[in-house]
Amino acid sequence: MENSHECSNKVKDVSLQELRDRLAEFARVRGWDQYHSPRNLLLALVGEVGELSEIFQWKGEVAKGLPNWTSDDKQHLEEELSDVLLYLVQLADVCGLDLGQAALTKIIKNAKKYPVNPTTYN
Repeated sequence: MENSHECSNKVKDVSLQELRDRLAEFARVRGWDQYHSPRNLLLALVGEVGELSEIFQWKGEVAKGLPNWTSDDKQHLEEELSDVLLYLVQLADVCGLDLGQAALTKIIKNAKKYPVNPTTYN
């Protein structure tokens, strides 16, 4: 990002709105808006998901917390996860959707669809 938007490596609770705004500015100052159609962003997102999948492709099951991964492997994973997130945020933005609100609505919908059954989970 531009120097005025530099951020530290460890920022807590970054909002989707902040990501959206930074991505929009990043694209705008580079003249990339013209290429950021929903279709193009979706195809870029799919490509990034493929790159993310490659990281796990031959590892078999992976333990939570990635205890056997090197710091380089974890950094690579962070980068690919970030690429997926950033394209998803951009896609929602160019489609005029509030991704955060949509996600919360989906969680509520899923809670109704899959109610807690105490006998199943105890």
